[in-house]
Amino acid sequence: MELNNFIDNVASQFEDTDKSYFAADTEFKLLDEWSSLAVLLLISMIDEKYHVIITGDEVMAAETIDDLFNVVKEKL
Repeated sequence: MELNNFIDNVASQFEDTDKSYFAADTEFKLLDEWSSLAVLLLISMIDEKYHVIITGDEVMAAETIDDLFNVVKEKL
């Protein structure tokens, strides 16, 4: 699993935010698009692309995309 690919996959869940805004240190919960639906979309994307099940609590505990990446990476 590669971080840049993961960042692109996370960015694809946010339709109204320019993809160039996303980086490892992006605090995704501060985005205008952040909502309970975004949590579900991230969980679904991670399950589909990485075959890893994460919880809403794990998403909420992550501050940055890199934090979320590390949660997924640990479960691979």
